[in-house]
Amino acid sequence: MLYLKIPNFICFYFLSFLALCQNNPSVQDQNSKSSKFTYEHPIEFSPSKYICYKTETPIKIDGLLSKSEWNNIPWTKDFTDIEGNLKPNPYLRTRAKMTWDDRYFYVAAVLEEPHIWATLTQRDDIMFQDDDFEIFIDPDADGHNYFEFEMNAYNAIWDLYMLYPYNMDHRRNYIMNWDMKGIKSAVYIEGTLNETSDVDFQWSIEVAIPWEEFKDFKKGNHIPTVGEQWRINFSRVDWYMDIVEQEYIKRKDEDGKKLRENNWVWSPTGYVNMHKPETWGYVQFENHSNAVFTVKNEDKIRWAIWQLYYQVKECWKDGEQPCTLEQFTLPKVEIDNYKFIPELSINEFGFNIKAKFSDNNYFIINELGLIEKQISIE
Repeated sequence: MLYLKIPNFICFYFLSFLALCQNNPSVQDQNSKSSKFTYEHPIEFSPSKYICYKTETPIKIDGLLSKSEWNNIPWTKDFTDIEGNLKPNPYLRTRAKMTWDDRYFYVAAVLEEPHIWATLTQRDDIMFQDDDFEIFIDPDADGHNYFEFEMNAYNAIWDLYMLYPYNMDHRRNYIMNWDMKGIKSAVYIEGTLNETSDVDFQWSIEVAIPWEEFKDFKKGNHIPTVGEQWRINFSRVDWYMDIVEQEYIKRKDEDGKKLRENNWVWSPTGYVNMHKPETWGYVQFENHSNAVFTVKNEDKIRWAIWQLYYQVKECWKDGEQPCTLEQFTLPKVEIDNYKFIPELSINEFGFNIKAKFSDNNYFIINELGLIEKQISIE
């Protein structure tokens, strides 16, 4: 019998390849006719919900939440880690409030913080390099053309027009020099900014966003009607800091690299990525205090389409195999008298997934994650 001595490095790469095939579903799926693509969200899919009541009194934007105008406005639940229960709960408390009138959408938040610091002072500085508070709004829930706003303890702001999420392709997907006109913001600090010798308590923020500016983000009426729901999320960036020679310095690891920031959010995405609008919270606009949040069946169908979307995109991006519905794991949609029967059309330039949500009315999503309603007019 002839024995061949195989070099160790070849054995190493061969074993590594076998491990990759076992642990990477896309590789396994492409080499096994019996297996399918699948998508499992890393945490339970349960977007946060909030009823936003209308106020009859315009709110003065000064950062103070002790004003009577906020007294009857409920808090959101406390923020959690962006990865949800995959990570420990934040060690500092953050929560927010929302209200609205005929001119503005108001957001307020309180950020517990024993050491309040900031360095950036100019509009459109990259604000998350400081501790900051962030607002994300997708009025029509189509996953595209959404608003991002960030502010730090100096009340320096960064507003950004997002054409679509970063991970959809490699093209530039934002407008950096876009400024929202008429936006108001303020910060109130209970402590001393950039003073290392004392212990601070918290900083609070208020923001008033004019409805007029949402014309670019939403088809039709840019002011929400009573009962309408928008997709919204909030994030707090918090860096680990050390005090070195009476200055705040970002903490480093043993290799001298800055420790990664904390990302604490209202509605966790399951990933260290805020740009997943399909996971953001639901804000329902109401004008009276006894309203009840409405859970819509169409949102269950929308989420099923998103789960199928990630499977199809994994298959389509490879480009070396045909992608048919038989290759994918269809999500379960628990709605009485409803069956999720998607349609898939695909070519070298992109794909569309289509699924009915009511009689002759459909959701359609394309390869860039644009999800829209197709309403039949009879």
